Amino acid sequence: MVEIQALIGEPTHGTPRRTSLGIDPNRLAMILAVLHRRAGVEVSNRDVFLNVTGGMTVVEPAADLAVAAAAVSSERHQAVADDWTLAGEIGLTGEIRSISRLEGRLREASRLGFKAAVVPAGCGLTDPVDELILHPVKHLGDALGLLFT
Repeated sequence: MVEIQALIGEPTHGTPRRTSLGIDPNRLAMILAVLHRRAGVEVSNRDVFLNVTGGMTVVEPAADLAVAAAAVSSERHQAVADDWTLAGEIGLTGEIRSISRLEGRLREASRLGFKAAVVPAGCGLTDPVDELILHPVKHLGDALGLLFT
């Protein structure tokens, strides 16, 4: 489990900055492009700062959905509920793809006190895992609609 934070703001010097700590900058650029093209979230003219708290580095795509949600949360000035967790890879068409070891990750999230999880549809899990309520999504737009209504 990692916490991902984002800050989006007006550019301070001409060209918008993309700064990421703990996430590959190319992965961040791809997620921002998908947010723009497939979910209508415009951040190309804004500074984007992304941080994985605690100095951790995330090298797997399972954090894609959390990165996107953190960016949208900052852009819309609306927090994701603190008892929700997100897991899923984002494809270039905006689809949410399954990740490895999802059930084990969800059990750990439940143990840590999370109450709900946004997960890839078709992951094979439909019933709650421990006490964790699952919200399967097929597309990035579906996830954002669920989180930011």
